[in-house]
Amino acid sequence: METRVFQALNRFGLGRRGQEALPADPAAWLAQQLRQPDPTRLAALPSTATGLTALRQDRSEKPKPEDSRTRALYRAEAAAQLANAIATPAPFRESLVWFWTNHFTVSARRGECAAVLGAFVEEAIRPHVTGPFQDMLVAVMRHPAMLLYLDNAQSAGPASLAATFGKRGLNENLARECLELHTVTPAAGYTQADVTEYAKILTGWSIDLEANPPGFRFRPRAHQPGEKTLLGQKFPEGEAGGLQALAFLAGHPATHRALATALARHYIADDPPDAAIRRIEAALRDTGGNLGAAAQALIGIEAAWTPGTKLRRPQEFVVSVVRALDLPENNRPPMIAVLAGLGQPFQSAPAPNGWPDRAADWAAPEAMLRRIDWSYAVSARAGDQDPEAIATASLGPLLRASTRDDMRRAGSRRDALALLLASPEFQRR
Repeated sequence: METRVFQALNRFGLGRRGQEALPADPAAWLAQQLRQPDPTRLAALPSTATGLTALRQDRSEKPKPEDSRTRALYRAEAAAQLANAIATPAPFRESLVWFWTNHFTVSARRGECAAVLGAFVEEAIRPHVTGPFQDMLVAVMRHPAMLLYLDNAQSAGPASLAATFGKRGLNENLARECLELHTVTPAAGYTQADVTEYAKILTGWSIDLEANPPGFRFRPRAHQPGEKTLLGQKFPEGEAGGLQALAFLAGHPATHRALATALARHYIADDPPDAAIRRIEAALRDTGGNLGAAAQALIGIEAAWTPGTKLRRPQEFVVSVVRALDLPENNRPPMIAVLAGLGQPFQSAPAPNGWPDRAADWAAPEAMLRRIDWSYAVSARAGDQDPEAIATASLGPLLRASTRDDMRRAGSRRDALALLLASPEFQRR
């Protein structure tokens, strides 16, 4: 049971925070986080309207980068999100927020998205991590962050008024990524014709930057008129047709299989057992795509409780270190800069498929050396804390005897703590 306690903290959560109380029943502790309301309170985080207003002002005034309102909002929301991850009493739920945020990647590399990234998480992801997948999908596809990131805001149907009297044309980016990455995947057998038809279905899904407040707007003049066909299903024209298409894709068996595979890969193993995938898939199918049910099914899979099968990505690693050391806010490392240095800048994935979820993508020699160097640097912030006590508190029975022996032979507290943080059992979850 004790091993499962620490596996719950590290595999499903974000690592134990200092000497916080251990859950008596780890599976029940995880399940409780799925049933109870999200305890996160990020009242100061800017809304979508605030972010779009900043974007509008930056476009108009063209300030220097250091004076950009968009850049300032991005840094503020990044700091708030990371601080919440360190402090949250519901780390499993927060890890699910991270998972779905990566599944529906919107990246700050597209600069105009930066001001609404925090709002995207808080409005389109967080409220839906234990609800129907369809609700999350609709919220994501209508959110200005996604519409900007994948260029749908300017997409116009070939036979629309906007295309006839202007220079706008059809953009297939959002349709393609929704099919390929967010829902059915190529396993559904869709064709290029399906991508084009789906792009036409989504024409008119746009943004009004001049409105008060600015936000999502369906533009009939940009919408492709007439009925469309996607994967053999017919959908009417108008915004209603897009909503019907999203409902169809959310409930598609290929979507359930794809989501189950992604969850199993993230929480169980880089190459998860097919039985685990089928169990999560069945939970989605039997509940109409309920994500809370999928997460509950995950908890009940024995393979998910096998220690050390997943390498922590840099963001997971850094947050788990700060939680383990229980560093006060005024003694924490500059988190945004650290993540960039370790190869995972905050919400800045290089492509719409998000950050990879396999160890091979993160375990290159140079990347691991950076982790080791940072482990030594951050260990200086622990002061006179006992490294062995930190090791026991954070890993419990997962701590290897060889690591404990190496720590005891270390020349200083800092060296011992660096050995712990760089150890295989701390690097993995």
